[in-house]
Amino acid sequence: MWEGRCFLTASEACVPQVDFKPRVNVCRLESVMRKDKKQVIGDEIGDEQIKLFLDFEPVDATSPSLHKLIKAYRGLRIDDFERFLGFFKEAGWDLDGKDEHGQTFVDLIKDQRNAAEYIELIDKARG
Repeated sequence: MWEGRCFLTASEACVPQVDFKPRVNVCRLESVMRKDKKQVIGDEIGDEQIKLFLDFEPVDATSPSLHKLIKAYRGLRIDDFERFLGFFKEAGWDLDGKDEHGQTFVDLIKDQRNAAEYIELIDKARG
């Protein structure tokens, strides 16, 4: 007697059922799509997290000031980089630190796509 048993081969019984529907956070999507809201990617970064970029030290002949600027440039959004510059100056670091080839931060980034915004921030920080 059959009694509700399933007659599957071993290979058919081992096939996992996978749900390929993408998971979407509707609340997050809605807030990003609203035109009156500025899109924010990631969480806000606190002052203490930004100040951690002041702890980086170079392993070559690059000045510590330049090394800290480069790390912050690569790791922070433009708004957070602006806040970083305030902490950078407050700590007494040099905005014109040079690498072993005599290049400053501005020299190193000037050909990059978003460089103008960062160079403007550096000029503003110089006073």
